[in-house]
Amino acid sequence: MRADVNGLSWRKSSYSNSEANSCVEVSDDLPGIVPVRDSKQAGAGPVLFFPAAAWAPFIQATKTRA
Repeated sequence: MRADVNGLSWRKSSYSNSEANSCVEVSDDLPGIVPVRDSKQAGAGPVLFFPAAAWAPFIQATKTRA
């Protein structure tokens, strides 16, 4: 299955370093789904889609380990 992600707005984590292309980007444009991509391949690389219900606990666990 392919999804058109060209019109999505992407954002990087506020924890990203100063190197603009060494980040994971996510989009908040799809209710209930979190598209994720590698900023080094933005526009050309793959996009992974996660259910928001699975993404939220992942982010919470990441914050507690940081």
